[in-house]
Amino acid sequence: MRILIADDHEMVRDTLTVFLNAEGRIQVLSAGTLDEALQVIDAKGPFDLVLLDYKMPGMNGLQGLRKAIDGNPQQAFAILSGTAPNSVAQEAVDAGALGFLPKTMGAKSMVNAIRFMALGETYIPADVMQAANSTEDPFDNQLSQRENEVLAGLCDGKSNKEIARDLGLQEVTIKLHVRTLCKKLDARNRTHAAVIAKEAGFG
Repeated sequence: MRILIADDHEMVRDTLTVFLNAEGRIQVLSAGTLDEALQVIDAKGPFDLVLLDYKMPGMNGLQGLRKAIDGNPQQAFAILSGTAPNSVAQEAVDAGALGFLPKTMGAKSMVNAIRFMALGETYIPADVMQAANSTEDPFDNQLSQRENEVLAGLCDGKSNKEIARDLGLQEVTIKLHVRTLCKKLDARNRTHAAVIAKEAGFG
């Protein structure tokens, strides 16, 4: 797995690199500005995932993300931020990003999220989605289409392996989706998530 971290704070780059390297079988490169990141992509890309800091030089918010995607349509990007409002998470995904990572996330959670997105799946932390959609039905906009599909499998009593086969995904991807679903629905486990969904009239 190859990851590019673009952030103007050296400590953030170094810390993330250490965490990812500790996982093994992950090659990490870094950049300090959007222009530098685009140069690295041109010279050494594509990467399984490129993390772009929302506030670094050259970004101008999500304009930089759109510029990066326009120039590299086959490359997967995600937004990394310590200050962006929660609404930016959905805007970033709508603009073509695979996800949004707050810098306040725990190291293990962030590594899992990066792995998740590197597999091609969309990721927004549950608490960010809850804050952004606080007045909306949890099954309305809070869950992605893929999460709805996985939840339907849980409601049918299927195993992760069965759901993975049905959706043409890896079992590890389904496990990550189930974990995210439990957080978003405030469920103790997969069975509890299915019960919550059924009680809410899901499906």
